[in-house]
Amino acid sequence: MIAIIDYGVGNLRSVEKAFAAVGEKAVITREANVIRGSSHVVLPGVGAFRDAMTELGSHGLVDAVKEAVASDKPFLGICLGMQLLFEKSYEDGEHAGLGILPGEITGITGVRKVPHMGWNALKMASDCPLFFGLTDPVMAYFVHSYYLAEAPQEIVAAKTDYGRNFVSAVWRGNLFATQFHPEKSGVAGLKMLKNFAELSGGAPC
Repeated sequence: MIAIIDYGVGNLRSVEKAFAAVGEKAVITREANVIRGSSHVVLPGVGAFRDAMTELGSHGLVDAVKEAVASDKPFLGICLGMQLLFEKSYEDGEHAGLGILPGEITGITGVRKVPHMGWNALKMASDCPLFFGLTDPVMAYFVHSYYLAEAPQEIVAAKTDYGRNFVSAVWRGNLFATQFHPEKSGVAGLKMLKNFAELSGGAPC
C-alpha cells in the first residue's frame, strides 16, 4: 500500500488518482501508524514552504517522514514535498526544512516569468530507477517559484533549464524527489509513478 501524506497542503487527490490510473492502490493519510505500515510513502505539496513545515509539525508528521526515509521503503517527494526534504528555504524569509538532504531552496531569478509554469525538458543526470523505460527528451509539468539551484552531484537525478540549470529530480537510495509533478506529466509521469510503485525495499545506490 502506498501512503500519501496528508498535512493539509497539496493536490492529494490528483496523486491518488494517478496511482489508480496505473493500477496501484494509494491511501491519503495523516496517521503515523498507517505511514509506518505502508510499503511506499509519498510526500506531495503545493504552497508555501513555511506553512508546509508548520502543518507537518502540527500534525505530528515530521518524525513519521524522517522514519519513512530512514527505513528501507521507497519514498517520493513531489514539488514542495521535494523542497521540504532539504536544509532550508529562503521563501519569504529563511526557514528550516527537514534537513534530510543537503541543499537550500532559493527563488527563481533571471527569467521573465515567475512562476515557472508548464512543460519543460528533463536532462537525465543518472540511471535513476524512477526513469526506467523513458528516453530523452522527457517532458514534465512544472509549477513553482522556488527551486534547488545546486546539490551534491551524487544525488542529482535530473536537471532542467529555466534561465539556468536547476535540479529537477534527486535520488539517494530509497529516496526520490521531483520538482515537477509526475501526476500531471502525462504518459511519462505515469510511467515514473508506476516505476516507483514497483520498487521493492530500497533502490540500490
